[in-house]
Amino acid sequence: MSDERIAVIGLGYVGLPLAVALAEHGPTTGYDHDRGRIAELKAGRDRTGEVSGAALAASALALTDDPAALAGHTVFILTVPTPVDTHHRPDLGAVVAACRAVAPALRPGAAVVLESTVYPGATEEVVGPTLAAHSGLVAGQDFFLGYSPERINPGDREHTLGRITKVVAGQTPEVAERLAALYRPVTGGQVYLARDLRTAEAAKAIENAQRDINIAFVNEVAMICQRLGLSVHDVLEAARTKWNFLDFRPGLVGGHCIGVDPFYLAHKAKEVGHDPQIILAGRTVNDAMPEFVAARLAERLAPGARILALGLTFKENVPDLRNSKAAALILALLDRGFALDVHDPLADPDEARREYGLPLLEALPEDDAYDAVLGAVPHRTYAALDGPALARLLRQDGLLADLKGVWRHLELPDRRRWTL
Repeated sequence: MSDERIAVIGLGYVGLPLAVALAEHGPTTGYDHDRGRIAELKAGRDRTGEVSGAALAASALALTDDPAALAGHTVFILTVPTPVDTHHRPDLGAVVAACRAVAPALRPGAAVVLESTVYPGATEEVVGPTLAAHSGLVAGQDFFLGYSPERINPGDREHTLGRITKVVAGQTPEVAERLAALYRPVTGGQVYLARDLRTAEAAKAIENAQRDINIAFVNEVAMICQRLGLSVHDVLEAARTKWNFLDFRPGLVGGHCIGVDPFYLAHKAKEVGHDPQIILAGRTVNDAMPEFVAARLAERLAPGARILALGLTFKENVPDLRNSKAAALILALLDRGFALDVHDPLADPDEARREYGLPLLEALPEDDAYDAVLGAVPHRTYAALDGPALARLLRQDGLLADLKGVWRHLELPDRRRWTL
């Protein structure tokens, strides 16, 4: 049992699983400024799907939306979003707000750990000064900074918190070891001590940038294959037989990590005088995919065709709608004059309407046939559809647009097929 009293600030996809895990080993409070979020968690419902109702009910985690309840804690872990603005510049507003909430609760000896993805230097340049300004304490003397980048992959039941290596860095070696001792029980002992805060920040930034660039490569290959009359899925299937081929898949790259974090690294690169050509080239290719797919479909459909779009979230098997490129694709098709119905069993209908102006069907149609069915997000429920089920959704000679190639091997007589 740890002697620390821990407060996790921000209870989203990252913060909630972490807070629940830490609460198994010592006193832990989960704080979120969203009163509705706290109310639903107290009622045993996690809209992100990361923590079950049973796990919430069994947890000793204290939940609050009152910053005053943070008093008396010794370690504060910030797990808040770090998006970009409309010009792709880092937006650290949530980090600053979290620091302001924590600052009045700081006492000498406290540690504040940032888990959000940022550019190298942000913990010392933004978190430390903000906490100092609002607490009257001195960073590195009265309180200490840490950085331990999150590696939670929403919807991934294999690479969970207890099965990953946690990178940990501290403002001093003593703080780094203190934080490592905090994280070891919830990661099965798998902790890597990084050299310093900036090293850990840079490591996290390049993890997501590397994945973005690799996906951009296969997306560009998919664009080339389209001009050659080839399926990139067939090409990749053959290439995968080589032992050292990197198995990345083409598709829509959105969300709050891979579609955003490379801009943080690019921002810092420019600040120190380097032009980050490869990083930004990857972003350019991936951001162009919704328009590219929309154009390919428009070539194959009559003006005003009716399309059923399956999937709206940013990736399969999660309810998260933030920065969804599936939504960008659907909006691009609407801009071209097509009529679309949208279905997603995981997305929140109110959020879909609020964020994108898109109403969601309550269920898949049973007696309607569309000119095209677009498999935009391969949720498990969609991947499980068989040929007859898809045929019922399509008129004869209708187009099945199978973006991710999940239905490539199904028999579908009298219907046209398209995939990347």
